[in-house]
Amino acid sequence: MAKAKSDETIGYAQALDELQTILEELESSEVDVDKLAVSVQRASQLIELCRDRIGSAKLQIEDVVKGLAKE
Repeated sequence: MAKAKSDETIGYAQALDELQTILEELESSEVDVDKLAVSVQRASQLIELCRDRIGSAKLQIEDVVKGLAKE
């Protein structure tokens, strides 16, 4: 499973797209057993990346809201 971009530059939407592709592959009746572990590992990495991006966005939003409250 080749990565188009490094995890540092991949966007949230791209990560979700890749996760969707992996999910479709895993749901197919012809899952390549040799590729299964690699796919599950990559999915785990993408889920963590998405969680990090959501957490970061949440902190940024909270900072903006705090700044608005001070005005």
